[in-house]
Amino acid sequence: MQNKLDQGLHVAIIMDGNGRWATWRGLPRIAGHRAGVAAVRRTVERAPEIGVGTLTVYAFSADNWQRPPREVHGILSLIAAYLRIETERLRRNGVRLEVIGRRDRLPGFLQRAIDRSEWATRAGHRLHLRVAVDYSSRESIARAAAGLRREAMEGGQGEGEPAARLAQAMARHSPDVDLLIRSGGEKRLSDFLLWESAYAELYFTDRMWPDFGAEDLDGAIEEFSRRERRFGGVPQEEQELAVVASGD
Repeated sequence: MQNKLDQGLHVAIIMDGNGRWATWRGLPRIAGHRAGVAAVRRTVERAPEIGVGTLTVYAFSADNWQRPPREVHGILSLIAAYLRIETERLRRNGVRLEVIGRRDRLPGFLQRAIDRSEWATRAGHRLHLRVAVDYSSRESIARAAAGLRREAMEGGQGEGEPAARLAQAMARHSPDVDLLIRSGGEKRLSDFLLWESAYAELYFTDRMWPDFGAEDLDGAIEEFSRRERRFGGVPQEEQELAVVASGD
């Protein structure tokens, strides 16, 4: 565990529960999203202190366009406000911000905010913060596969089997996820980092995202540290027993 932490874990978070948090308090859903921004700040500040090198948070999915237009506009405006307010703090704290997902469907004010924040924080080396906006994992895999197909049609086949080349193409954009956290009590991946989470440890909590704090992130990392990751192999204990049985 220590060696992996030294390299920096990739933790991904589905920040769920904002709307329900607000509804249960008799507030409009957008109030829950506003409260969720503070949880993002707490998590970003805590992450590098406990060995997280890359943090990917799910801010707005491609399917979220189906929500009421007023809520969609409110969420996108909040993302822009977060970038405007937090960019200098991120820069000072050595956080490099990157937004993943489609940008062509985002309003101009948000595209400009993203460009400014990514440029201002480009030298950050303490934490790589990736914010998924208008993101679909299925779509990102399909785009990577289409890119390989174009290369093949243009004569640039590349080396290796198609599956291996697709894996390489995906790895260029995103490291494998070590731990995927979902708040809000739901237990599904919702089209988030499906390829990268093939061997991720999953951690679900009933805590609504606006209430998520440093202690919740600590608890998830502690749980992760107790799990044995085998990546298709056999448990270490069974390996040791096999060696004893063989007499080696």
